Amino acid sequence: MKRIINNLCSSLLVATGLLAVCSSCEDKENFDNKAFVNSSKVGTILMKGTNNEESGIIKTAIAKPEAMNVEVTYKADASLVDQYNQIYDEKAIMVPNENFEIPLNVSVIEAGAMQGNDVEVLFKDLSALNRDLVYVLPVTVVNSNIDFLNSTRTTYFVIKGAALINTVGNITTNYLNLQSAGTSTLKGINQLTIEALVNISKFDKLISTVMGIEGNFLFRIGDAGVPDNQLQLATSNGNITDAAWQIPTNEWVHIAATYNSADGAVDFYINGIKKGDTQYTKYRSAVNWASTGFNVGKSYDNNRWLEADICEVRVWNRILTADDIKAKDHFYIVQPDSEGLVAYWKFDEGAGKVITDHTGNENTLVANGDITWNSVSLPK
Repeated sequence: MKRIINNLCSSLLVATGLLAVCSSCEDKENFDNKAFVNSSKVGTILMKGTNNEESGIIKTAIAKPEAMNVEVTYKADASLVDQYNQIYDEKAIMVPNENFEIPLNVSVIEAGAMQGNDVEVLFKDLSALNRDLVYVLPVTVVNSNIDFLNSTRTTYFVIKGAALINTVGNITTNYLNLQSAGTSTLKGINQLTIEALVNISKFDKLISTVMGIEGNFLFRIGDAGVPDNQLQLATSNGNITDAAWQIPTNEWVHIAATYNSADGAVDFYINGIKKGDTQYTKYRSAVNWASTGFNVGKSYDNNRWLEADICEVRVWNRILTADDIKAKDHFYIVQPDSEGLVAYWKFDEGAGKVITDHTGNENTLVANGDITWNSVSLPK
């Protein structure tokens, strides 16, 4: 009798289990369908200086097809900025209205489909934003004709500054020579600005060289009777310098020098600040650097290299003002098609000996030896 009862109980348990399984299957077949966002909850856009426009995408989906069209409407909601900051321990502020738009804010999932059209969020005029701040744009569901999965309801688009320079070249015991000697953009320059972003480790020789042509028109550092960290313009009609034209070591500095053939005026800037008085050279001709004699990091011989990490080397055929040089992010990046920019060597290749001219003018530089490439994060 005990065995019969035990068998009966076992049968009842099995039957109950089968009923439970069947009930579960039925629930799965009949659960309420929900829409949800099928893309990243947080999208990050890095301001790199050149990406003035960016976009983000919201993808909408449902768990199983419906017999009707599913429509989901999205909207930017500034009231959710605090929610983002609490969740992610941030101090973000709302993206200004003028810096974004959502051209089509409705995603439609056609009957029988499971994926809707993308909702694109456009970001514009990013250069107007403060790179030191973090911005967020919460975009959330404001209407859906079926239930929406609450945990995916809001997408956060985060905009923040990124390093503008990640790679630089070290040209210690090295120099670079202009290969495309026939280019016209380095000829006949009556108003000249040169620039470079440098971190010079030391000055331990009589002369170091920035750029130019020996015996013609050359920006170099040091000389007999000139401190070995002091910039000098050496020309075919004499040399000029100023005691204030001294360059520090072991720190990143932006250096710039200007020349005007009309009166021979030469000015020197460090980090956008003019140093010393305007000096006047007796050289009054146009600068002609369209020659294989043009070098970066070499003058009379191979021992006058610049013992430095270097990047953002530029030549302009116009005179930049202090305001131009101090403009936002100017030390680290400029647009290659900027007015008057005739050669632009970023030194961001990360490998090899060839340095590209980003203006498209094909003023290619080639190093004498392998360049040492270093990783950096600028601005810090």
